Amino acid sequence: MDKSYNSIYGLHIKQFIEMKQALGFKYVTGAVILCQIDRFAAQKEETSTGITREFAISWSEKRPHESDSYRYCRIRTLAQFSSYLLDLGIQSYIPKLPHYPKNTFIPYIFSQNEIDAIFRASDALFLKIAHHESAIFSIPVLLRLLYATGIRKAEALNLKDEDVNLNDNYLKVKDSKNGKERIIPIAKSLVAVCEEYLKYRNHLPLGKIKSDYFFVRLNGDKCGQSVRVWFKRCLAKAGITGLAGNQIPRIHDLRHTFAVTALANMAESGIDLYASLPVLSSYLGHQSLEATNHYVRLTANMYPDLIKKADMVCLNVFPKINNNESD
Repeated sequence: MDKSYNSIYGLHIKQFIEMKQALGFKYVTGAVILCQIDRFAAQKEETSTGITREFAISWSEKRPHESDSYRYCRIRTLAQFSSYLLDLGIQSYIPKLPHYPKNTFIPYIFSQNEIDAIFRASDALFLKIAHHESAIFSIPVLLRLLYATGIRKAEALNLKDEDVNLNDNYLKVKDSKNGKERIIPIAKSLVAVCEEYLKYRNHLPLGKIKSDYFFVRLNGDKCGQSVRVWFKRCLAKAGITGLAGNQIPRIHDLRHTFAVTALANMAESGIDLYASLPVLSSYLGHQSLEATNHYVRLTANMYPDLIKKADMVCLNVFPKINNNESD
């Protein structure tokens, strides 16, 4: 749906967003912030075709109850747009970025015993009252797939039957966070789990309601956000409360656990981390090695004796950055 822009920057904002999307970026957050910039410029009745220093300073002021990370994102988006205007030959002021806010978040890495407990809990889930829109039927295989492949929850829920190839043992992830398609090989044990799931899924009482999606609710529709609720119930049944002072583990932490476990296994097998890091980065669908390098540090902290055996010269090849992985 086309958006209307009312400020003097409107046309160039529209073109900038279209350029980003044409390059393959989803550019959702950036587009939202640029709409805010447009409204802010309209309110201030800006007449300069380029960003002025005064406008940039006013835009960069910290807002009440605003996090440092979102303020940084706002200023960065304005700086990128201003740089675009300069490339067009328009005189424009580029604001200086503040220091990147320090990120103290540490993902929860499940132990093997905890993973086993989660799977047992998912197998024991039941409905007290019949509810045809429940996703309970898909939860056991969904959690196993997330742990075994490391794909994002949204990527898993967007899988269609045609994307799950159980003959050649792979998944085709199309609707990824970064808009790139990738192939994910899967183990025979996971194939067996998926085959059993399909066997019963195709005999659901409401199976006549067809859906192209692999993971469905009892009525045949695509699974939705209730998956998070079921995961929390599994955690409660498994007695997993997280670390003292930290938030309760999230379903996304299955992805973090996969990454750390995969690196630890490769290190134990004697695979050089220079070789394993790009492989894992591609597998996880990261846009850069920097994001994957975050898992190297987690692995080093969790398995110090194991990592010492490997060539750890690449541990700090990349600077420490904020891990922006999300659902």
